[in-house]
Amino acid sequence: MDLSDFRKEYSAVGLHRNDLDDCPLQQFTRWLQQAIELQVHEPNAMTLATVDERGMPLQRTVLLKYFDPEGFVFFTNYESRKARQIEQNPQVCLLFPWITLERQVIIQGRAEKISTAESLKYFTSRPRESQLGAWVSQQSSVISSRKLLMQKLHEIGEKFKHGEIPLPSFWGGFRVVPETIEFWQGGPARIHDRFLYTKGEENWSIERLSP
Repeated sequence: MDLSDFRKEYSAVGLHRNDLDDCPLQQFTRWLQQAIELQVHEPNAMTLATVDERGMPLQRTVLLKYFDPEGFVFFTNYESRKARQIEQNPQVCLLFPWITLERQVIIQGRAEKISTAESLKYFTSRPRESQLGAWVSQQSSVISSRKLLMQKLHEIGEKFKHGEIPLPSFWGGFRVVPETIEFWQGGPARIHDRFLYTKGEENWSIERLSP
């Protein structure tokens, strides 16, 4: 299939330096709130890129659950492929592809495990079905059928049906501590607006990048 002639002209909204907050977390908050208000599908969905021991990159979509001045937090099985790759190389990249808004946010930084207490706080806020699901899947491992998963889900449900579901020792959160954050706004004639925030010792610097 030849897609060379498949193109869409971006709007002339543009992004100017004066539009930006000096703090990238505040700017990200502003854009995320706009994505939510404009009903972007899964506005907290982000692509997480890691690399394996050979240097081979791998991407998958995960959900941002919260962020703070320290970084961006998502949750996973600590025995999953992504977690093993992060253990080997904690340098990762996040991408928020808000395509309908003609926007992207790209975050580079270091992923680190959050505390057990912080993971437990989020785990207990999840629906009971999601708590059970965390116990069931040996994430990224090979399985013979879905039936086995459903059987294990039933068994775990029976095991914990009379009480609270404990936090699995192999499940928790990662916080991506940002080193750079890029805000990308599509522009006409492929003259896009890109601004890169880079973390300094005390403050963030802001540079305009060529499209």
